[in-house]
Amino acid sequence: MSGDGLLDLGSTVHVHVIGIGGAGMSAIAEVLATMGHRVSGSDLKASTGLDRLRAQGIEVYIGHDAAHVGEADVVTRSTAVPDDNPECREAVHRGLSLLSRAEVLGAVSRLRRTVAVAGTHGKTTTSSMLALALRGAGLRPSFVIGGDVNEIGTGAAWDSGDLLVVEADESDGSFLRLAPELAVVTNLEPDHIEHHGGFEALRSSFDEFVAGVDGPVVLGIDDPEGAALAERSRRSGLDVCTVGTSDAADWMITELRESWDGVRFVLQGPGTDVSVALPVPGLHNARNAASAVVLALLVGADPLAVANALGRFGGVARRFEHRGRAGGVTLVDDYAHLPTEVSATIRAARTGNFDRLVAVFQPHRFSRTEALWSSFGPSFEGVDLLFVTDVYPSGEAPRPGITGQLVVNAVRRDLPDLDVHYAARRDDLLDALVGELRAGDLCLTMGAGDLTSVPTDLRERLVEHGAADV
Repeated sequence: MSGDGLLDLGSTVHVHVIGIGGAGMSAIAEVLATMGHRVSGSDLKASTGLDRLRAQGIEVYIGHDAAHVGEADVVTRSTAVPDDNPECREAVHRGLSLLSRAEVLGAVSRLRRTVAVAGTHGKTTTSSMLALALRGAGLRPSFVIGGDVNEIGTGAAWDSGDLLVVEADESDGSFLRLAPELAVVTNLEPDHIEHHGGFEALRSSFDEFVAGVDGPVVLGIDDPEGAALAERSRRSGLDVCTVGTSDAADWMITELRESWDGVRFVLQGPGTDVSVALPVPGLHNARNAASAVVLALLVGADPLAVANALGRFGGVARRFEHRGRAGGVTLVDDYAHLPTEVSATIRAARTGNFDRLVAVFQPHRFSRTEALWSSFGPSFEGVDLLFVTDVYPSGEAPRPGITGQLVVNAVRRDLPDLDVHYAARRDDLLDALVGELRAGDLCLTMGAGDLTSVPTDLRERLVEHGAADV
């Protein structure tokens, strides 16, 4: 540790990572190992991601035990790891620094010109697009992202360029611990209200984030709160640059063309037009890409090189991820778990030439469901058949009366003609889907929890019932 109490990565240290299997923590582990530090870590269960970490020379343990801390100089943990974890207790007992992911990421960011990507929706995708664009322009950026970039196969890299792209998380306020030189805010909507203590407090956190950026901030203004954030920032004399489909944007998305194969648009800015053809569908992805393009141009990237790189963007794991076909049924999985995200994902799905759109939605966290269930009703417009599961707790304790049935009630209130069913149990859901799905359907699973395994289970059951993979 440095004299000011901050983690000093200028010399080699041994960092032990508790919860190393999660996307955010594994990215930190990869970067630290590539930088030359000794890294060890533990997680509750085995995964292919842990195998990849082992291949990079990282010591990985399955299960949690005080002995796993070993000779570590510093211990870090994911937000999901409680204080009574035996490895946390061991670190405290030995007087080791027990750091959050944000504190370690902050230490990493002090070694590079940091570009922080924040916002309610699209952080992972926009960070991934930006990293790819900067790579395509030959700037060799480092990056730490909360999901794997398909073209690169990882969510983290430590390269020789002077730029570091980081996904900045507002969920626990940790994005305020970064000191970025440049930033993106994709949008701003109510989420993580319990942590912040209300939406006004969340607004204030984003105001503070923008004010803490040394250089220009790219702000998406297609949502009302994003536009309001831009207006407040400009009144405060901050260096902001706006982007979106809005006529008021400094960089405007024009000539938009959407299809199942992707989305095309022209980004018109001060003295520059950039034509972008993304191989992933959806207006939301056009907005994400536009923010990435503007930021890349601000750091001197060649516009044509940026556009060419984004033309190869294959997406991010769990962001409109194609999961195969069985019996003529196409399977797609997406991380959408907020009302606006669900609407955007369904809009993208409707660009496909399918007979029916069969959607499955898993509400995420009891606190979020309690706060937002009523807002989900109109989000499923365009779906032909909908199944809603029970709430994925994500470590939270159940709350009386807070179940997936609330979302079903909201849909029946706002979309009375939509055929919607509540399937609390996994087996009941799979049985219902096998009985309902037919050739020509798109089955779209949405949620931030364990619903992501449903496409695999469903494909196996469809094959068992005589449906051949196509």
